[in-house]
Amino acid sequence: MDRLIYTAMSGASHTMQQQATVGHNLSNVNTPGYRAAVNAFRAVPLVGEGLPTRAFVVDSSAGADFSPGVMQPTGRNLDIAVNGRGWIAVQLENGSEAYTRNGSFQVSPEGILQTRAGLNVAGESGLISIPPNTEVTVAKDGTISTVPSGLLPNQVEVVGRIKLVNPADKQMVRGDDGLFRTRDGKPVVADVEVTVVPGNLESSNVNTVEVMVHMISLARQFDMQMKMLQSAENNAKQASQLLNMNA
Repeated sequence: MDRLIYTAMSGASHTMQQQATVGHNLSNVNTPGYRAAVNAFRAVPLVGEGLPTRAFVVDSSAGADFSPGVMQPTGRNLDIAVNGRGWIAVQLENGSEAYTRNGSFQVSPEGILQTRAGLNVAGESGLISIPPNTEVTVAKDGTISTVPSGLLPNQVEVVGRIKLVNPADKQMVRGDDGLFRTRDGKPVVADVEVTVVPGNLESSNVNTVEVMVHMISLARQFDMQMKMLQSAENNAKQASQLLNMNA
C-alpha cells in the first residue's frame, strides 16, 4: 500500500513544481531571446532496510530548449538579434560574465552600452562607451560605430565590438536571473564566426499553444495522482474494517 502512496505523493508534489516552470515559460512568451525551460520526471529508489521496492518521483531539470526564436524587425539602432547560434556577453555586478540572447540595448547616463536590465554589455576590449550626441550603428560582426549628429557620414568612429560567443549548449546553465553561464563559471572566448542582425530582436522560443496544452496535461496528471492517494486511503480503511471484523 505504501508503495502507491510514495509514488502518488511525490508525483503530485513535483507536478506542481512543473506547473510553476510551465507558468514561468508562459510569462516570458514576449521576452526577447528567452529560452524555454524544460523539465522531466525520473524515478529515484529509496535506500534503506525494507525500502528497495519504494521509489520517489523526482522532477529534474533537463535544461533549456535552445531552438531559435523568430526574427522581429524593430528598426531601432540599439536592437540586435544573434543570427543562428551564439550568445551576447554581459558583465555582472561582481565582474563575472553571463550570456543572453536578448539584444535590446540602451545607453546609460554615463554613456555605457547596457541591457534593458542595466547590465553592462561586454566588449572584446572592455566596456563599450558611447559618446554623447552621436548616432549609433551596429555591424553584423558586432562592431559599434558612431557618427556625431549633424556631421557627414565620413566622420565615423569605431567605439568597440560586442563580445559574441558560441559555447556548446551542454556547457550552458540558466541562472535564477534568467541569464546563462558556463558550468565551470569561466568566461568564454569570443567567436568571430557569430554574427548579428541589426535592427531586429529575436522572439522567445516559447510556443504558447504547446505550453497551454502542457499545463492542462499537468493539471489532469495532478488530479490522477490525488485520486490514487484517495484510493489508497479507501483501501486502507476497508482493510482496517476487515481486520476489526475478524478480531
